[in-house]
Amino acid sequence: MQTPKKIAVVGSGLVGSLLAIYLKKAGHTVHVFDRSPDIRKVEFSGRSINLVMSTRGWKTLEDIGLANAVTAIGIPVDKRAIHHVDASVNYQYYGKEGEAIFSLSRGVLNRKMIDLAEEAGVEFFFDQKIWDVTLSDATLHIGETERGAWEELKFDMVFGSDGAFSRVRHRMQRQSMFNYSQEFLQIGYKELHIPANADGSHKIDKNSLHIWPRGNFMLMALANLDGSFTCTLFMPHQGENSFESVQDVASLEAFFAMHFPDTASVIPDLVQDFFKNPTSVLVTMKCFPWTHMDKVALIGDACHAIVPFYGHGMNAGFEDITVLNQMMQQYGDDWTQIFTAYQESRKPNADAIAELSYRNFMEMSTKTADSHFLLQKRIEKWFSDKHPDKWMPLYSRVTFSLQPYLEALAFGNQQHEIMEEIMGREDIETNWNSPEVEAQILSLLNEKSIQF
Repeated sequence: MQTPKKIAVVGSGLVGSLLAIYLKKAGHTVHVFDRSPDIRKVEFSGRSINLVMSTRGWKTLEDIGLANAVTAIGIPVDKRAIHHVDASVNYQYYGKEGEAIFSLSRGVLNRKMIDLAEEAGVEFFFDQKIWDVTLSDATLHIGETERGAWEELKFDMVFGSDGAFSRVRHRMQRQSMFNYSQEFLQIGYKELHIPANADGSHKIDKNSLHIWPRGNFMLMALANLDGSFTCTLFMPHQGENSFESVQDVASLEAFFAMHFPDTASVIPDLVQDFFKNPTSVLVTMKCFPWTHMDKVALIGDACHAIVPFYGHGMNAGFEDITVLNQMMQQYGDDWTQIFTAYQESRKPNADAIAELSYRNFMEMSTKTADSHFLLQKRIEKWFSDKHPDKWMPLYSRVTFSLQPYLEALAFGNQQHEIMEEIMGREDIETNWNSPEVEAQILSLLNEKSIQF
């Protein structure tokens, strides 16, 4: 246990709620503030992309004894289901037998995390707008409007877990020597919906991440416990095959009939969902430093928002908590050292998963339907099965291991270079699992060895 402090967490999302549990169990008084209403009392907004929990996220939950509670509200997903325009489907398994990510409804999980935090003794304050923070003494400035009267709330420490457009970070950005960048993807997303069958069963395979890859746009679907699927249409904001180009019912129906014909039988409310739900943006945000003295720290999307194509926004945020907790165990009450070690450990890895997430869009939207790419993946699996000590596929490194993201990226780059040479062989399609190919990969691994 640490010396008790009074700590404010700004943001009641997944990372903020879980962080609050960790801080409460470490002996602190924890108050969580959120400018939105209690998510448990409102309908979710139609901006959701379903979450996938992987090894990093599970570790953070296991360390605090909450893994079983979350497992009960998720669905294991062990493969991709690739839907082609001709309505054929092929399956691509993620890892070794038994390895799976878990599909979780963002709304269901967020409500569960708040319940668990309250059970631990955390206090929540909803509809409370934080407009500013005095960094030097961890004072929150709260009020109805940005230009109206504010109340001052003094704490020993403040954590900003208030997302990509964080008010806590906004104050930190106004300090000297604070680096900040944001980059909006030219692709947005819109939530759609596959309802359950009349008997509550799923219309398509619930244990797959369903992808309709179409080049620079794609549709995805992940299962929910109630038999439904949350679908996400990713598409450019402007140009051909874009949200701009679909402006009325006729153009929407024509677009889906051409590119996603097999969805007609499973998305009955396409028109209603498409025009009711907002088109949302995707942004990558980076900044540094993440902390101010021993008073204020950023965590999760507030300091490293990423695009969702690796499914690691939540997992990376949860891993922030794992590392912060490790530093708390190591440095006791020295919060200056805790914060310094935390940000130095996490910043390079946050940058690495941002890069990996950006790259994965091209794999999911284009390469998953490409025969050359599928052969490459078959070769990687074949070689990995024969030499598990020498080759772990990049997806497995990121999703089914705790290897730092920075190392996973470096090994992924090495493997990409090797596979470019292997796939350049004239005989690769007929000789892909030969001793000659195996020997060449082994030789290239020695030649391009990485040391950490």
